[in-house]
Amino acid sequence: MSEVLSQSEIDALLYAIRTGEIDPEAEQRANAHPRVRVYDFRRAMRFSKDHLRVLRRMHEHFCRLLTSQLSGQLRSVPQIQVESVDQVPYDEFIRSIPPLTVLQVYDMHPLEGRMVMEMNPQVVFAMLDKYMGGDSAGPYRVRELTDIEVSLFRRLFEQVPTILAEAWKSVIDLDPQFVSLESNPQFLQLTTPNETVLVVTISVRVGETTGLVNLCIPHVTIEPVLSKLSNRYYMDPAFHSGRRQVNDELRAKLLSVPVNVRVEVGQAELTVREILDLCEGDTIVLRQTIRDPAVVYVDGRPAFWASVGKRNRMYAVKIVGQWEADVDGGR
Repeated sequence: MSEVLSQSEIDALLYAIRTGEIDPEAEQRANAHPRVRVYDFRRAMRFSKDHLRVLRRMHEHFCRLLTSQLSGQLRSVPQIQVESVDQVPYDEFIRSIPPLTVLQVYDMHPLEGRMVMEMNPQVVFAMLDKYMGGDSAGPYRVRELTDIEVSLFRRLFEQVPTILAEAWKSVIDLDPQFVSLESNPQFLQLTTPNETVLVVTISVRVGETTGLVNLCIPHVTIEPVLSKLSNRYYMDPAFHSGRRQVNDELRAKLLSVPVNVRVEVGQAELTVREILDLCEGDTIVLRQTIRDPAVVYVDGRPAFWASVGKRNRMYAVKIVGQWEADVDGGR
């Protein structure tokens, strides 16, 4: 039974209302606007902000390692960087990627579950083009990879398990294994539709072609190591020493990348008629004298002055100065 107020209590309550000590409308307004937040159970937040920060740093390390690896194979330096790290339902991730794409599936042993590396076909074809000596200019017709292209693609990315293990080694000793290469995301059964997954979005630029790569890992796969995903990961000196090692490896690979070098010994100006009349045995007189230095071009850009001669019965040039040192004075 509810408590009954006495007459004195009723009088005191009425007096408080008349004097303004109690505002009966305030409680009504509070009840009309309760302090609640909408919670979407389909988008359950399984990863904290701290978890996402550490996972971002881990995969930034992954991108640096992948850049180092691919630069040696492509003989140019691709631009690879993390754009975002987010958590979404698995079915939302599947709906966000194109119906025809390139999907690499990896087993995350000893963790339970698998990871998917989804790559924009434009980026894949640009890498294959560059790998075979092309200019990777694009755009490319989106289609499934041929058997030969699959073989070349697998060779390009055969070090991904090792790179992934290196990026995760401060958290767990991973032993990732390649499982399969797919093209249709609808056939990919990574986890249940409503399960939360981590999605790391990476931008890639190869030559003039740009595109996105998505790493998708189910929450249940990462859950056993969530307690280790703390700020101590990237405050650890071992992490920074590993980063310096990656920079040294990248520098070493860049030093072995071949570049085109050519020498311009001189210039001449001819009319179209004179060019059409040229034949074997004709002599073209250049503007330069024999004592004038030649220009050495590195990858299409002037870099050095040089003198022309012979060495061991072969034409040779001797570097005599930097191009920038004399560019203002002309030749």
